[in-house]
Amino acid sequence: MNVKDAVATRFQQICRERKLTLNELAYLSGVTPSTLYSMMDERRRDISIRTIKKFCDGLDMPLAEFFNDTVFDDLEQEIQ
Repeated sequence: MNVKDAVATRFQQICRERKLTLNELAYLSGVTPSTLYSMMDERRRDISIRTIKKFCDGLDMPLAEFFNDTVFDDLEQEIQ
């Protein structure tokens, strides 16, 4: 799994745990739903740490807690 897919997977996991829809996450984070849905689109590769931070702020979750998950343990090498 690459890092972008891991980030999308992690946000989906958190939304399930908190019983939030993706639209609700976007609203809480002050981000447009289209930004969130484009992040979830596997064809899009770019995601900024600033956008991740906005979603974490909306969830009242520190970045360290977000990234402290096994989904990030075995990521593909980004340098090729």
